[in-house]
Amino acid sequence: MSSKNRRVFLKRIGQGALGSLTLPMFGNSLSEYWKAEGLMEGDYSSEAYWELVKSQFSMAEGLHYFNNASLGASATSIRQATLEFRNLLDGFPSKYMWGGWQEEKEQVRKNVASLFSVDKEEIALIHNTTEGMNLIARSFDLQAGDEVILADHEHASGTIPWEVWQETKGIKLVRPELPILPKTVSELTDVYKKAITSKTKVISMCHMVNTNGMMLPVKEVSKIAHDNGILVAVDGAQSAGMFNIDLNELGCDFYAASSHKWLFSPKGVGIFYAKKESQHHLKPLMVARGHTDESIRRLENYNTRNLPEVLGLGASIDFHNTIGAEAIHKRSYELKAYFRSKIENNDHFTIKSPVLDRLSAAIQVVEVNGKDVKDIKEKLWDTYGIDCRPMSSHGLNALRLSFAIYTTKKDIDYLVNALEELAVS
Repeated sequence: MSSKNRRVFLKRIGQGALGSLTLPMFGNSLSEYWKAEGLMEGDYSSEAYWELVKSQFSMAEGLHYFNNASLGASATSIRQATLEFRNLLDGFPSKYMWGGWQEEKEQVRKNVASLFSVDKEEIALIHNTTEGMNLIARSFDLQAGDEVILADHEHASGTIPWEVWQETKGIKLVRPELPILPKTVSELTDVYKKAITSKTKVISMCHMVNTNGMMLPVKEVSKIAHDNGILVAVDGAQSAGMFNIDLNELGCDFYAASSHKWLFSPKGVGIFYAKKESQHHLKPLMVARGHTDESIRRLENYNTRNLPEVLGLGASIDFHNTIGAEAIHKRSYELKAYFRSKIENNDHFTIKSPVLDRLSAAIQVVEVNGKDVKDIKEKLWDTYGIDCRPMSSHGLNALRLSFAIYTTKKDIDYLVNALEELAVS
């Protein structure tokens, strides 16, 4: 990418030009704009390119953000697009709430489906992962004695729905323990194999656990489960957008994700996938006029909802596609490798995320040896302006660090320097 094009890009992003180009339809997409301006010619292996990507996120002054696994930021163009959709809605409320944006909403569905390599009739546009996991857990008419497998690293939003909607009926929740630092995929698949019995009906699992960034073998577990007549539901909150995901290839029946993390969408919108042949198991959490719709849209029938955020998801998919899914995938693993190379041979630190790329990606968890994680977290913020997440469960006593596409190697250098200073203080 030439310096001239960079200057043009930065000037226009500052003027808000990119946000307006996503409205009111997705035909004039952000990616088309970048191509027209020659901004797709950047070298993705160059830090200058990722500095440019970083410049599109307007973070608080002095903040060094390594907490994307909790909540992501929206790029300026996504924020502007969402705001302009909101202004359109408030300018003519009844038009845009009920039918005025039907084509645009369906285009968002289509673009989301394309990103995950599935059919648009397998995608519902919901609010977040928690809603999706509730939708799944409440749908099944399980009988007392039936079993649902939930490993010990599942997020509370993935376990509580099963406890409330099924365990109270006498369904047994099986909670096998996962190894913290598996060296092979088979170490994880073996855990699920051993937990399966003739009474197992559903396996509910994370794609990537929020505790130490461990990636679970959804594809392998789905194969084992389906061979035994078992359904597989996946919590994809920490994976969607971080790296390439082909849901057909993963083979799971259901997949719920919050797009406000690694897809940088507005908050309050999420993605739900249900394989066509498995959709008949699902019942909507909310019913209203139109509840007899047999398509997957029956699962998002809220009547009145915040449509600007839904269309803002369209802008975030546009942004993702502009950079390129493959470029983002490679960058996630590049940042992982760069961070690990800086600390893995340092006696002051213990990395508590698996090393294999099949088993972890852009979430890395590290313990500062001999230090309390909560104390280190507070000092990182107070002294260095670094925000991250302390993890104390499962004996971790470690910092969870998220490396999003707005993270540069310079940012990681700053982080590692801070960690080294605190380690010896």
